[in-house]
Amino acid sequence: MKPPKAEPSADLHSALVQSLGLAITDGTLAVHTILRLDELEMKHKVSRSVVREATRVLCSMGMLESRRRLGTVVQAEDHWNLFDPQVIRWRLASSGRLEQLRALNELRGAVEPQAARLAASRVTLDAGSELVSQAARLWAAGQRGDHDEFLRLDIEFHASILKASGNPMFSQLHNLVREVLTGRTEHGLMPLLPHHEALQLHVDVASAIQRGEANAAHAAMSRIVEQSTEEMGDIWSSHHDAGPAAAPAAAEAEATPA
Repeated sequence: MKPPKAEPSADLHSALVQSLGLAITDGTLAVHTILRLDELEMKHKVSRSVVREATRVLCSMGMLESRRRLGTVVQAEDHWNLFDPQVIRWRLASSGRLEQLRALNELRGAVEPQAARLAASRVTLDAGSELVSQAARLWAAGQRGDHDEFLRLDIEFHASILKASGNPMFSQLHNLVREVLTGRTEHGLMPLLPHHEALQLHVDVASAIQRGEANAAHAAMSRIVEQSTEEMGDIWSSHHDAGPAAAPAAAEAEATPA
C-alpha cells in the first residue's frame, strides 16, 4: 500500500495564510501579539519556509510587521490593506461582518453612482447595448430565482459599469464590489429573491447609460446602493437583537415572490 502523498507546500502556505488572516481579522490574534516562527511551525505542523512565506504575505497586507529582535507582530486594522480582496473576505467571515458590509456599501455609494454618470457620457454604442442586455439577463435570473446565475450576472453588471466609466481607478474597484455582493449572499444578508424594484433599477441604470442620460443613471445607481443598505437594515437589527442565527431568518422574511 502506497503511503499518502504529502500535501503540496503551496496548499500548506495558502491554508496557513487563511488561518492566520481569519484569526487576525476576528481578533483571536489580538493587536500587538508577537508570533514566533518556531511556535507557528509546531502549532500548524508546517516547515519554516511555509511559515516565512505565509507571514511575508500577511506583512504585505499590513496585517503583520516583522521587527528585528522581537518577532512578527500583529498590526491594528488601520495598517491593513482594506481594499485587498482576501482581507475583505476575512473581514466578512469575522464577527464584524455587519460593520464591514456597512462600510463597503458606503464606499459603493460614493463611487458607483458617479461611475454610472461618467459611463452615460463615455460608453460606446456597443458597450451600452451590452449593458442593457446584461440587465435583461439579470432580470430573468431574478424572476426565475436562479441565485447563482443572478449573483454572477450582478457582479458582471456592476463591473461593466465601473469599466464603462472610463476611469481606470474606478474600474479596479470591481473586485471590491464583487466581494460585497458575494459576501452578502454567502452570509445570508440579503433577500432570498431580489425585489422587483431592485431588478427594475438595474434596467433603469443600463437604459439611462445607453441613452446618455447622466443624471438619470446617477440617480438610479444611487437608489440601488440605498436599497441594498435598506434591505440589510432589518437583517442587521435582527442580527444584533437575536444573534448570528437571525440573519438568514431575516433574509428569508424579506424575500418576495418571483
